[in-house]
Amino acid sequence: MSTEVKILKPAADSKSLRRPWHSNWRDYVVYIGFVVIFIVFAILLQDRGFLSSNNLLNILRQTAIVAIVSMAMSFVLSAGEIDLSVGAIAGLSSVIAGLVLTHYGLAPGILAGLALGLLVGAINGGLTAYLNIPSFLVTLGMMGIARGVGMWVSGTSPVPIIDDTFIFIFGSGNIGPVPVLVLWVAVLGTVAHIALRKTPFGRKVMSAGGNPIAARYSGVDVRKIKFQVLLLTGTAAAIAGMLYAGRLQSGRFQLGEGDELSVIAAVVLGGTSLFGGRGTVIGSIVGALLIGVINNGLILGGLDYSQQLIARGMLIILAVAVGRSR
Repeated sequence: MSTEVKILKPAADSKSLRRPWHSNWRDYVVYIGFVVIFIVFAILLQDRGFLSSNNLLNILRQTAIVAIVSMAMSFVLSAGEIDLSVGAIAGLSSVIAGLVLTHYGLAPGILAGLALGLLVGAINGGLTAYLNIPSFLVTLGMMGIARGVGMWVSGTSPVPIIDDTFIFIFGSGNIGPVPVLVLWVAVLGTVAHIALRKTPFGRKVMSAGGNPIAARYSGVDVRKIKFQVLLLTGTAAAIAGMLYAGRLQSGRFQLGEGDELSVIAAVVLGGTSLFGGRGTVIGSIVGALLIGVINNGLILGGLDYSQQLIARGMLIILAVAVGRSR
């Protein structure tokens, strides 16, 4: 004779039913902020062409490169690490790709740019994952090294790029009315979103950043994951450098300077935790678009570069504050 025991749960009151939305509204702050700021600029700057098709396409082009690096940074922050060298890697990659392209042709130039990103990413990942040096210090040092190497090999001069195919693929081309840069974001964003949300690798990234000790007991190779995510940002930064080079038709060590701050702000505003265990690729892309809209609106509003820097700094502080409140 078996006895069935029923556990009675108290009925949820109206306050508890409202709690999920009340507690999770911060997850949508980047989307709310994007809509609000876009509407404000559309009203205030209507007579300055903010809503013109050319200006909206410019915003997409200007934010596409930051968005691509933000996708990779979503993995790094979700794994509990950080990469401050992405801007310098982009500049060095543009120089290396331009030099090799000039002397050896299209395919070697592209491969050289990608190889540079893989190499620097592997160094960052190896020092962080296997020598236990904090990624903040490793990538901060690598930022200076990559910037210095770019200055050295280029002689501080731009490296001209005249290959039409490279220019079309990396930044300046259009397929119909759609800029190639937007297609880069769409394709890479889809792949990154699926990888982070739908694959075992994405789940391992989240567990490694959320609770590395528990992840190790669950069989996750945390060191390998941290190595791989830093390898990923190095590669994404190299692609960004070649996109810069294709768009500006030259490789320059200055390209990407300061992008690390914009990228981190975009990722944290988008919903990825600065402290690991939580990440979203779509939110990072929207965060990059939000920063692009703000920069564009400030320029059309007549603010000079110093005032834009102030606004960007305030946005970064806001991003960290929102990240901690989550």
